[in-house]
Amino acid sequence: MTRRYRFALGVSIMFATLILRAQNYEPSPDLEALHVPLDAVLDLHVRDGLVYYNALQADRGRLSRYAASLNSPEVVSGYPSWDKDRQKAFWINAYNAFVLQTVVSHYPIRGRAAAYPSNSIRQIPGAFEKTPHMAAGKSVTLDQIETTILAEFKDWRVFVALGRGAVGSGRLRSEAFGAKMVDRQLEQSKAQFATSPRHAKVDSLGGKVTINPILSWRSAAFIDEYADDSFDLPKREPIERAVIGFLRPHLLDSEEEFIKKNSFQLAYEPFDWRLNDLSGGRPD
Repeated sequence: MTRRYRFALGVSIMFATLILRAQNYEPSPDLEALHVPLDAVLDLHVRDGLVYYNALQADRGRLSRYAASLNSPEVVSGYPSWDKDRQKAFWINAYNAFVLQTVVSHYPIRGRAAAYPSNSIRQIPGAFEKTPHMAAGKSVTLDQIETTILAEFKDWRVFVALGRGAVGSGRLRSEAFGAKMVDRQLEQSKAQFATSPRHAKVDSLGGKVTINPILSWRSAAFIDEYADDSFDLPKREPIERAVIGFLRPHLLDSEEEFIKKNSFQLAYEPFDWRLNDLSGGRPD
């Protein structure tokens, strides 16, 4: 069996599986109708935080229609009266949808900037800081959604719910966020982040706690949220206590014993900007 034949066979199986899943799709009854199209797209194309971008590109019409609906007259007029959970879910969904839309508009990504992997979303000029998107009557960039709009909710968990189109991001869910579900969904996203070896590792033999740098990107909000949940760790910096407070509910007994000795070194892993693409197989 040639490599080309194996690849074609794999693609055929993938599309057959996606078609079957699409036929069996049913949205949660708690999800607002506005976000059902995104929910269907995520259910079909996202697995374990990774995306079948090749298939999503062929299905980009549904994604584009959903993105356009985020700035419909009904949304623009109704948004100010929505409660905070509904607004929060709206902006998390908007961010993740706009990231997907940005990637499929340039897929396959083959950039040359030496600072990032060749397939990284960072190879797309201005993807985060310049490209405008319309939602709820506002023209916003991805950076503005993250650092201004979502930050106003004072819920640090939202930052690990954003896909960012990168392997190093929090896990992109295979479902949309909904007002009635958002607190539970964010708590699950936080737990998945804290327990994933990709994002947090306690190495008692090496004397280190190694974490994803996302935990330091919004350090003031992170410290406010989690520093007081730490063990009693004298002479530790606020960010160190916040990291331990964040991890504490998910530590094994042996990890807890090691950290309480207060001899660990905190280290940050380099952020993994490889595209969270599943089309050619899982990133290693």
